[in-house]
Amino acid sequence: MSATTDPIKIGISACLLGQPVRYNGGHKASQLCLEVLARHFEFVPLCPEQAIGLGVPREPIRLVGDPQSPRAVGTVTPELDVTDPLSAYGRNAAKQLHDISGYILMQKSPSCGMERVKVYQDNGHPVDGGGRGLFAAALMRARPDLPVEEDGRLNDPVLRENFITRIFAYAQWQRLLQAGMTRKALVSFHEHYKYQLMATSRVQYQLLGRAVARIGDTPLDEFAPRYFSQLMAALKQPASRGSHCNVLQHISGYLKRSLSAAEKQELQQVIEQYRLGIVPLVVPMTLLKHHFRRHPHAYIERQAYLQPHPENLSLRNAL
Repeated sequence: MSATTDPIKIGISACLLGQPVRYNGGHKASQLCLEVLARHFEFVPLCPEQAIGLGVPREPIRLVGDPQSPRAVGTVTPELDVTDPLSAYGRNAAKQLHDISGYILMQKSPSCGMERVKVYQDNGHPVDGGGRGLFAAALMRARPDLPVEEDGRLNDPVLRENFITRIFAYAQWQRLLQAGMTRKALVSFHEHYKYQLMATSRVQYQLLGRAVARIGDTPLDEFAPRYFSQLMAALKQPASRGSHCNVLQHISGYLKRSLSAAEKQELQQVIEQYRLGIVPLVVPMTLLKHHFRRHPHAYIERQAYLQPHPENLSLRNAL
């Protein structure tokens, strides 16, 4: 993030930043958020339960009824029903926080949990599979393209890298919209994410490529949001080791006339070592970037895949 670029804003459950807003007056401070991500993003902390007027400490709430449409009630006082206020606050937050580029939610929370939140039945037992917290559900319905993750899932290096990649893509799209979207800008954006898209979804890579080639056939105000929704859905699928290898091979093709036979052999060997799980993704990526510094290629330099997020986050060291 350069000094002239506004920081990327991310919404976050306030308890993850150490704020004592939980029902028992405690918090769930996340070291990843506080010590790593806070250096790269501006957090916008929210506590939905506190925001709708529940105090600290307070009676815990839980989800009951239909897992697809649960209600949030007090665990001691079932007459305490905060279903509608939590959902309304989620819708309002989605609208008011128009400048956020992602959201990190507190797992298992009846307000903020993204998935597998316990939903209790009349017999007192939770239903298999669980449901989604009411604030989270409303937020995600209102902003379906917004990158959203739970704090616990961010401990998985693949999911963490995928989430951060999507945040930077979302932020770049927001800047394009702010500057005034043009067909030329959209084509350039698509070109920038071409190989990242190939790594996550070969099918969408082909479909969106064909769609962008016919961008003049549809009014831009119709085409652009549809394109972006499809792109963000495709980027949500984590890249596999095999799909990364496919992209690495494609990109290395741009060096075939520049490298010696020994350099080509070394590059192929390192890509194969990555495919076999011997080395992490950062190893072939570092070698590729080394060769492109010596043999620059304008098209490859524009590819987000080479560096979709700040290098000092070290997200590809564990892939």
